[in-house]
This record gives sequence, C-alpha cells and structure tokens, in this order.
Amino acid sequence: MKPIPKIFLIIIVSAFAAVLCSPVFAKSLPAPRDEVGDKTLSPFFFVKSEDEALDQLPLKSTSARVRIAGVMADVTVTQSYRNEGKTPLEAIYIFPASTRAAVYAMKMTIGERTIEAKIDRRDAARKIYETALQQGKSASLLEQQRPNVFQMNVGNIMPGDDIRVELKYTELVVPTDKVYEFVYPTVVGPRYSNQAAASAPASEHWVANPYLHQGEAAPYRFDIQVEVAAGLPIRDISCASHHVKTDYSGPNLVTVHLDPAEKHGANRDYVLRYRLDGDRIQSGILLHEGEKENFFLLMMQPPRRVTTAQIPGREYIFIVDVSGSMFGYPLEVSKKLLTDLIGGLRSTDRFNVLLFSGGSSLMSEQSVPATPENIRQALLLIDRQRGGGGTELLPAFSRALSLKKTAGYSRSIVIATDGYVTVEEEVFDLIRNNLGNANVFAFGIGTSVNRHIIEGMARVGLGEPFVITRPDEAAAKAEQLRKLIQAPVLTGVHLKFNGFQAYDIEPAQIPDVLSERPILVFGKYRGKAQGKIIVTGTSGEGAFRQTIDVAAAAKKTTPDHPSLSYLWARHRIVLLSDYEKLRSDDKRIDEVTRLGLAYNLLTAYTSFVAVDSEVRNHSGKTTTVTQPLPLPEGVSDYAVGGVSNQAAYQVSAPMAAKAAEDSAIAYKRCKKEPGLPIRTPYAGSDEKRQAETPVVTLQDVKVSEGLSRQAIEKMVMEKMNDLQQCLAGSTPGTTLTLKLIIKADGRVKSVEVLKHAGCSADSRRRLTRNISQWQFPRSENGKDVQATIVVQVNAD
Repeated sequence: MKPIPKIFLIIIVSAFAAVLCSPVFAKSLPAPRDEVGDKTLSPFFFVKSEDEALDQLPLKSTSARVRIAGVMADVTVTQSYRNEGKTPLEAIYIFPASTRAAVYAMKMTIGERTIEAKIDRRDAARKIYETALQQGKSASLLEQQRPNVFQMNVGNIMPGDDIRVELKYTELVVPTDKVYEFVYPTVVGPRYSNQAAASAPASEHWVANPYLHQGEAAPYRFDIQVEVAAGLPIRDISCASHHVKTDYSGPNLVTVHLDPAEKHGANRDYVLRYRLDGDRIQSGILLHEGEKENFFLLMMQPPRRVTTAQIPGREYIFIVDVSGSMFGYPLEVSKKLLTDLIGGLRSTDRFNVLLFSGGSSLMSEQSVPATPENIRQALLLIDRQRGGGGTELLPAFSRALSLKKTAGYSRSIVIATDGYVTVEEEVFDLIRNNLGNANVFAFGIGTSVNRHIIEGMARVGLGEPFVITRPDEAAAKAEQLRKLIQAPVLTGVHLKFNGFQAYDIEPAQIPDVLSERPILVFGKYRGKAQGKIIVTGTSGEGAFRQTIDVAAAAKKTTPDHPSLSYLWARHRIVLLSDYEKLRSDDKRIDEVTRLGLAYNLLTAYTSFVAVDSEVRNHSGKTTTVTQPLPLPEGVSDYAVGGVSNQAAYQVSAPMAAKAAEDSAIAYKRCKKEPGLPIRTPYAGSDEKRQAETPVVTLQDVKVSEGLSRQAIEKMVMEKMNDLQQCLAGSTPGTTLTLKLIIKADGRVKSVEVLKHAGCSADSRRRLTRNISQWQFPRSENGKDVQATIVVQVNAD
C-alpha cells in the first residue's frame, strides 16, 4: 500500500473545559502517553494544505439512481472525480452502502472511453491496480472493507481530468409493519479503535480517515432519484431525512427527486418510506430462469400477532452506549427511547440497565421488578449521562450475557448505540454463541449509524434491527419494538415442496416470524415452475398452514428477475461470512471467493478493478489524497478522538511534542483539581486559530412559554464547543448574543446573531449552520419557542 503523503496536519482535540475537568470525566481520563509513536488507529480532523498545486478534494459529486420494482431495488451510483490541481492524483474515498447490497458491476469513464471493470480475487485485483499506476495508466479499484463500508481508489487522475466511476447493486426492500423502507447510506461515521496503528493490518487502515468538523458541509455535491414501481397503488410515500419532491405517473408509479437545496445533504442517510394500498404486503414467488441455473424468491405475509394474555414473563436488559461519539444529540435520542421503553414495561416484567463507554456499570447485579420506583431510578440514572470516553462494546455485551437469568422468563437484550466500533466480528461471535440465552434487538442511534453492526447483531441474534435518525422517531420506534417483542406470530415454521424441485434453499431453517414482517425464502429450482409449496407452523391461534400454487403465483408477477441470482449468492455469502467470523475455515473462504467470482459480486475476498489501456502519466509519480468526510449530522467533534487525549493522528514531531505537553498539563490539572476550568489546546496550521480556545460561560437565557430555561441551558452546555469555536481569539469579557426560534418539534427554525464582538463573518456563518442542527425537546404547548442566549468569554 502506498504511503500517505504528509499533506495533513494534526489537530489534537480535547473536550471543552467544563466537561474535560468535571469530576465525572476526570476519573475516567486515561493518562497521557509518553511517546507519540504508540498512536492508535484512529480518524483525524482534516486540515487543508497550503500547496495550491494539490487538489485535496477530487471527489466533486456522488449521485444515485434507484428503481424499485416490487420488492427489489436496483441502484446505480456515480462518483465524479476531477483534478483541479497541477499534480497527478490517486484519490481514496471511503463510503457506505446497505448491508443488503449485492454489488455486481462497475465501470470507469474517462472522456469518451469507458472501461468495464472485472471481478478478481482481492489480492490479484489490488496488484493489477498498483501495476497500472506504476505504468502510468488510469485505473480504479473497488474493495469491501466491511459489508457496509467500501473503499474506492482512483489512480492517475491527471490535471484537468474528469473521471466517472459507476457501480451497480441490487437489494431487497422488505416491509416491517406494512411499511416499505429504502435506505441509501451517505457517509461512514468515524470508528473508535484502540488498535496500535503500527501493528494494524492493511485491511484496517481505512479507519484512519480524515473528517471535517461538526457542522461543516460535505465538500462534494449529492443527489439521488428514486422511482418506485410497486405493482399496487402507492400511498403515504415520504422521505424522513431530506427534502424531496414527488411526481406521480400513475397510482402505481412515483418518482422522488431530491430538492436542489439538499445538494450538500451527504451527511445523513437517505430514508424513503411508503405503504401500498390497503396496507397490503406483496406476496408470491419471483422467478429467474438463467442459462445454467433457475432461482426463486418466496415471500409470504405472516398471520396476525398473538394476544397480550398469551405472553409469558419477560425480562429486558437495556444496554446504553454513553461513549464520546454519543455526546449530545445521539445520547439525547437514546434517553428518549429508553424513557419510552422502560416507562412502558408491565408490572410483571423484570429489567436491568447497563451503561458502557470505556468501561461499564450496572443498575443492579440482577434484574429487578418493573415497579414505579425501580423505573424512576433507571430513568434518573440514564438522564444523568452526558457522553464521553471510548466505545468498549464487547466487554459490555459479555457482562450483560453473563448476568443471572430470571427463571421462567424470556430474556431480551435491547442495545442503543451508534455502532462506531471496529469489533463487529467479535460481537457477532458472542451473540451467536449465546443464542439460547437471549433475543437481541439493536437500536442504531444517529443520522449515519454503523448499520453493519446494528443489523448484524439483530440477524445473528434472530432479532430485529432499528435505526433512529431523528428524535421524533424515538417514540414510534419504541412502540414498534414493543409490538415485535411481545411474542412471535409464527413459530416452528417448516416448508414442504410438492412437485417443485427446490434446492440450495436459504435460510436452511426459518426463524420465528415477527409482526407484519413477511417470510423470505431464497433458493434454486430444477425443471419447470410448477407444483406447490406448503408452509406450516404454530401461531397464537394454534396450528397454521398455507399452500401456494407455484405456477399460479408466478403468473401474477413479471416474467423474469435476473437480480435474484445476485441476491441468492449475496445471502449465501453473508451466512458463510458469519460462520467464518465464528471460526476461521479456509474452505469457507474459498466458497465465498468462488461465489463472488461466479456471480460477479463484490465480497471481502473479491474486488472490482478497471484499467485504462492508455499510458497517461509518463512520469509515474502521483500524490495520494484521502477524501475527507463530513461528520454525520448530529455527531459532535468528540467522535473523532473522544475526550481522551490520544495523539492518534499524522503529526509533525515538534507539534506532537507541544501537544503532548499541553495534554499532560491538562491531565495533571484535572486529576489534581477536578472541576477546574482550563483552556483547550489547539494544534493546527490556521493562523486565525493559533490562539487558545477560550473559556466560555453561559451568562443569561430568556425563553418564551413551551420550553423551560433548564432545557435551553442544558443544550447550550452540551454544545458549548460550537460557541467556543466562534469566539476563538476573543478577549476576556467579549459577549455573544443569539436569538433562536425553535419549532414545536424541537428543531431550530431560525438563528440570529444579535451581538457578535470577536466573531468573524465566516465564524458566524459556521455557528449559525451548527446551531441549526441542534435538537431541543418538543414544545410543551405545541407552539414555536423563542429563546435569547448570552455567553461570555472568561478571563484566565
């Protein structure tokens, strides 16, 4: 792997003074390291180089065109790169995709030339790519770093070049509670890692990626267009994440366009939801007759849920992530979620709460009855959390599973996290080894969560994943979980094939069916599409049996679905990969590789590579730049480096020594005098930021009816870093006055900077943009709220 040029400087970010030296955090702060050389594999903040000949932002736009036909989505993603500098570039871009995505094609376009990518073994593809770079040929390489994290390398982008890379994938759009949801992830959140960078394998280097500061817009344009051809009348279509416009071409066909104002909206997942007429779920069989193999997909609507009277005793363990990346908005959403869940427990239920960051703490050594007093104590414990420290998920999960189980009760574990960890495999292993002990229901909290671990935990635990991107979704998601978790609607499910020659069926065993979520069965078949499929099981109302006539059902669908071959292979690959994570086996690796090559799919062991035949860079020299990513909306700077003083970034020796010295002094002062305000050191090349970040205090708050003064003060204290950045370099006594209009749902409607001595125009624009992302509690009277906030710079 080519060494990364030193075009970035290091920024060492400490928590703002009140948080860093509070008694809570002073106890948990790790001691500063004596040597910079033992840095961890961590993301870092992007600082633009002063080299005008170097284009550090070569990715100019990313767009997606999506067509959803029935339950299958075909997606074409186009990334446009342009070199506006004077130096040949190799661009590296880390981006996410759905965990359900089966990536089956890629091509690269340079001017009028289009090069179709080929699938190859991962090592071979990288060798082909690096050889092409050395020969001066333009090339692109697509690798899978996680099932939901991809890396694109585009090499030998010459000055003035426009290069487009297009990739295609397909996935299923499966309804839950009769609502279809299509999610297009836009940005990979920063991953916490305590692994030493020097010893990290090449496959983990992507974790050390540059990020912009909170509130800074994506440096590339974003666009997405979705066409839904459902086959049935569509209703209630909406996008919860972005502003969109919808055009109906008929009751069954609608096109959803992204509003032009969202061109920088690549800092949060795009989420589109819709229902079909009459709340129907499409049932039946989809078929594909290939040259060598035939494929089918069976989807059936399950029966209704059982009654409350039939539900046995239930025990819940709530695991709550209170690490640094959850600081602010994500943790506040978690608090609301847990309030809804715990507050809705039955008196016969038992429960426990486990909080984790770098360590973990339990509410009780064993689960307690859901009495009003115990519920009050739990909610008070959760409400006190502010967020800070690392994200040691694995030990927390181990501790929860080791707790003594209540006899005769069905145990369910509910976890709320953003999933910004790099121990997905170990967590999956732990859950799989304890399937008989607990059901797992995972909540991803944030605008761009690590869906791989959220969905993976639910999948291996035979549970259900949930993702909450906005505070106002918490109550609905909590209610959704309550419905699902009460009891399975169909258990002991078995399939029998009469006259239909099915084989290679996935899943081999069908798990319990939950709520209004359909049964999905992949497989291959020989001969003609005929015969019957009989589904049996036990529901809350007794024995269940349903018979499907294959030939009759097939006539109701479109004649052919070639994407089924990709989806079947992808499903088999996911299962094999899960087992591989449990216990490494060369045969399974070989099988995943074989499937990737046979079905033209991107996997952990196969990659796409495209090479231009023309030698364009005769010097053979290139500069590698890693495209900086925006922080997911609502995620603070604490997600990059946390509140610990880890020098896990690229840094010059003099600056590293000075930063380490400042961190050591800060640490010693905190340990000696907890609660002592200190100034946060800033290390960077921006002359305007050479002054230390000031100590800023809240002077006054005035608020109209609908929200309490305490609610405003709490938000200001949590977001004090935004205000400190604006007032950097200001003299003691400088004040900043803000006027906010807060909508009834808690979102900020408008921001006006009334008094801004010490704040530059750029700083005020940045501050206004950041404040517009703040999320307050809902208004108590359902009306807009006006708040005036005054803060002041303190003297030393």
